Amino acid sequence: MPRAAAAPRPSPRKKTPREAAAPGPRTLAIDIGGTGIKALVLGPDGKPLTERQRVDTPKPATPRAVMRALAKLIKPLGAFERVSVGFPGVVEDGVTKTAHNLHKSWEGFHLAQALTKQTDRPVRVLNDAGVQGFGVIDGRGVEMVLTLGTGMGTALYVDGKYVPNLELAHHPFRGGKTYEEYVGSAALTRVGKKKWNKRVQHVLEQIQPIWNPRKIYLGGGNSKLIDLPLPKNAKITENVAGLLGGFALWKDEPPPR
Repeated sequence: MPRAAAAPRPSPRKKTPREAAAPGPRTLAIDIGGTGIKALVLGPDGKPLTERQRVDTPKPATPRAVMRALAKLIKPLGAFERVSVGFPGVVEDGVTKTAHNLHKSWEGFHLAQALTKQTDRPVRVLNDAGVQGFGVIDGRGVEMVLTLGTGMGTALYVDGKYVPNLELAHHPFRGGKTYEEYVGSAALTRVGKKKWNKRVQHVLEQIQPIWNPRKIYLGGGNSKLIDLPLPKNAKITENVAGLLGGFALWKDEPPPR
């Protein structure tokens, strides 16, 4: 299993007035993507305490390289008591099983354990679309999240409960292509914005009669390029939801005494 390089822990900085007035655990929320890695700190109420920080995803995006990038990314964010991570692939018990848009060496990498060692804080890791959904869902009925970025992320919820590791992106769709090959960033670059929007429309039309979602949330970096009449049950969400949803990963924690 690949080993993460040792990296400096975040250095303390002076708390802002809002941080000082917010008792309770602060959550470092991290969103690892194929193009960029983002992070910010959430307060005990789940609202941002810091500005979002971003670095480019290293190439090649091996665990060692990403761990180094994370150390640089979180250094200016200050203190936190726990960490939530959205990862672009299948995750089981903090171990990454797939990472189609990063590097094959992520297979079997214990990301939660490596980041716990690096930050000296407890860490929880979930598929990135799953984290994003927790930032936007209502918690009623069947809800679905599609993230359009380097690839295509998918998350499904039933009455607010997450169905883990639904990798619709790699299922065959049209013309021998998977969903991800059909609407991922490479396809957008190749066919252009107008044709890509038609493809997104085809994806939405295909999803509706199969999953019958009450709501569909469209996120990811390329969602801002959507320019088509959306179905009544679909809406575009802010990309920052991929960080805000990290708060929900700790909802089962008892409140501080």
